[in-house]
Amino acid sequence: MLGRRWLAVGLVFASLTGPAFAAKTPTKAPVTDPQVAARRQALLAFQKDLVSVTAPQAAPIPLLGGALLARPLADVPEINSFHSLIDRAASAPGAGPEISWVRLSDCDAKGDACPNTDAMAKLVAQAPDNAAVWLLKLGQDVRGGKSDDAREDLAKAASAKLYDDYTGASLKALATTVTLLPPPPAVINPLSPSGAVGVQVMMVLGLAETQPQPGLQATSRLCEDGSGDAGIKADCLKLAKLLEWGSSPLGRSLGLHLRETLAEDAAQQDEARRARRNLVWQVQSFAQLSSRAQGDTALAQHLMALARSGGTEMSLMLTALHDYNIAVDAPADWEPAKPQA
Repeated sequence: MLGRRWLAVGLVFASLTGPAFAAKTPTKAPVTDPQVAARRQALLAFQKDLVSVTAPQAAPIPLLGGALLARPLADVPEINSFHSLIDRAASAPGAGPEISWVRLSDCDAKGDACPNTDAMAKLVAQAPDNAAVWLLKLGQDVRGGKSDDAREDLAKAASAKLYDDYTGASLKALATTVTLLPPPPAVINPLSPSGAVGVQVMMVLGLAETQPQPGLQATSRLCEDGSGDAGIKADCLKLAKLLEWGSSPLGRSLGLHLRETLAEDAAQQDEARRARRNLVWQVQSFAQLSSRAQGDTALAQHLMALARSGGTEMSLMLTALHDYNIAVDAPADWEPAKPQA
């Protein structure tokens, strides 16, 4: 689930060393419990039914929801495939950069064709003021050995107006799509008090994990290695301020890391360190809260409502913590949990 991903990515900055661009289909651990395996198969069948219901739509956001549902599925008709649905979403009137962002992963990772070059070019045209787009391109240029282009990407990211990786749009699309059909009894754990809505929130938060990620590791390395260059350092500190108020915990973590590492004022470094500690607390607290949704119908319904309302990962997380009276500042004696291997 997305809460678990946030927990993992928020523990330490080393989590930013993952792939700059995720194009693979998520994999599942082998299941030995026959009842769990049967529910998993029933869930995949339910996803196929939801995709079939969504496929005839013509608007971009419903097609986005259907594409995200279709992405982990095998043996579906081509018309219901991730490729077909995200391609139709991109061609639909009113399609925005959130569609192009997901379409980045419509590519052949084995053929070294990721991200989708057409989607990348369209994103640059659609959202030139989004730092996430330039950091995605930065990661691509670093991998391609184009250091001058990567430096230019950094400057454009620093001059952008916002940072948004469009996870909020995907959450909204999924939260709307999964309610088109009621989950059948076969997918509902009889021991789960939250029933159908518990299944829905699990699907929404889990499938949103597949969002492409910009080149945060490459950005961090470029800023740290180039800290002796006044121009690079200035751009990195400018970018840090933008990232601190961006859409995702990962982006905020990088922004705070850059300020803690590059700021010359010790007070600024200390403040960034405290803010990162609070961010880890927020991520862990939300992960614990979202894990309770399977046993709390009201909580599951509330998380679904927050996802349907749009916004960003950060806004969803902070709103949920506020609504359940969980402090956003870590207690003085609190220590982050150790990341698991």
